[in-house]
This record gives sequence, C-alpha cells and structure tokens, in this order.
Amino acid sequence: MERQDAGAGATKTAAVAACIGMAVFYVAILYSPTLILRLPPPNRSNSFLKRRFICAAVSSIVSMIVSILILPITRWDASSLLGVYGIRTDHIWQALVCPLLLTAFMYSGSFALKFLSMLQTSREYFDSGGDLSVACIKSIFLRMIDWVVSKASCMSSWRNYFVAPLTEELVFRACMIPLLLCGEFSTYSVIFFCPVFFSLAHLNHLLEFYLQRNYSLLKACQVVGFQLVYTVIFGAYASFLLIRTGHLTAPLIAHMFCNFMGLPVILSGRSGMVSLVFVLGVVSFSKMLFPLTNPHLYNNEADSCSCWHRYCSWS
Repeated sequence: MERQDAGAGATKTAAVAACIGMAVFYVAILYSPTLILRLPPPNRSNSFLKRRFICAAVSSIVSMIVSILILPITRWDASSLLGVYGIRTDHIWQALVCPLLLTAFMYSGSFALKFLSMLQTSREYFDSGGDLSVACIKSIFLRMIDWVVSKASCMSSWRNYFVAPLTEELVFRACMIPLLLCGEFSTYSVIFFCPVFFSLAHLNHLLEFYLQRNYSLLKACQVVGFQLVYTVIFGAYASFLLIRTGHLTAPLIAHMFCNFMGLPVILSGRSGMVSLVFVLGVVSFSKMLFPLTNPHLYNNEADSCSCWHRYCSWS
C-alpha cells in the first residue's frame, strides 16, 4: 500500500474527537444494561462478568468501524482492513517472543524473588527429611495442573488475562493510534498522548471504590491516582510497541503478561539481591528496547506504507 494523504481522511480534530468518543463509549456501555436497557442487576459474579464481556466486545467492534470509516483507506480487502489495526498472522513468532522477552526484563526482580522463595521452600523441605521422590514430583505436577484448570475455569481470569487486554488493546491502541498518526501527530506525541485516553477510561473506578466498596474519598482518589499513573506508563509502552512493530500481537502479549505478573517487584526485605537483579533488568530493557522492536523483525518491508504505519519512517 502506498502512503496516503493523512489530511484527506483524518484531521487532528477528527482524530481527537473520535478517540474521546471511543474512550467514553468503552466505559459508558459497561453500565448500559442496567441504566439504559433497565435489565436487573446480575445476582452472580459470573453473570456480571459475562454481561461486561459482551459490552466490551460491542465497544470494540463499534470503535473498529468508526476508525476505519475515518481513515483514508483505498483497499477494502480483509487483509488490508485487518492490517490497519495490526491484526496479522505474519511474523507471529517474532511478535510473541520479542515483546514478551523485553517485558520480562522489567520483572527481573519478581523472578528473583520467586526463585529465592522456591529455594527457601525446597531447603526447608529437605531439612525436614523430605526427598525428591517420584511421588513428590507427581504431586507437584498435579498441583500445577489443578492451578491451570482453576485459572481456566475462573471468569475473573478470563477478564484479566484475555478479555480486558484484547478489548483495551483493540480500542485504545489499534483503533486510536492509526487515527492520531494519520492526523499528523508526531510519533512521540502519539506515544505519550494516546495513554491519556486509556487512563481516563479508568476514572469510573473512582465511583466504584467510593460508592460500591465504601472507600473514603481520599483513599479512593489515592488508589485511582496510582492506577492512572500506572496505566499511563504502561499505555505509553504498549503504544510504542504497536507503532514500532505494526503488529497488535506485540502490545497484546505484553498486556497479558503484565496483568498476570502484577506490579514489578523492586525491592524485598529478604535480600538486596532482588533490587540488584531488578536494576540489571531495567538496564537490559533499556539496551534491548529498540533492537527487539526493530520494524524489520516484524515486517517484510518498511518503505511503502499507509499513514498509520509510522514504522516505515522509524527504522
């Protein structure tokens, strides 16, 4: 595809207005079943989550339609349209492995802490007279299977590790970033501007904490404020991954991994080794950020692209 005139289909005003509308709609539709459709509140958490899954899916589809109608698209075949959002099957292994490895560097402290905990547990086990028998190995294996099954059957796990990452990356990255890029915003402006929409979409948690969980207003503001800072930082990183690679799988796998791991462990009272390993991980992350996201790793060519493929001018 040859580069199109961005102004012909996406002005800055239209891009920003569309992004604001998508962010508002993503949150508002979650409350539509009870406030607009007047459906009774679900009496089980699973029913509540299923209802939200449907709302998030509708929001994603609507956002994709809005985005594609505004963008200056000349080819309307399935491959080209999906490529607008970075939904591709080519270079899939690079898009899975490289961003996952890169993100894992930031969790070096977490891995070190888990390793030290496992080491301490095994030492206590052997000191108490235990041995590494076949029965012991089988017991560990069965516990791992039980853990995987419990996670797979838990609706909250589906929300945290699949539905939320997928719909959020589709709306707040795959749909918004092409609009902002074609609206002639600079690359780094988009990287730091796009997460603002992502963070504002989490403001509804303020009401949930304050009204439903009976948090004090100060505590609710503190919790949500921390969430906003974290979502801005992660949103900038995810935006960087999508723009740099042109592959939606890259920020998606990073999002899933971060949701699974939680916040990175920076220090631990057990050992200063955790902090040292964390610092080494940060250094490794900084050194490998650009090499592991080189556009040529994820694309056969990076010289004849549309306006939403900024990686063509970012090798």
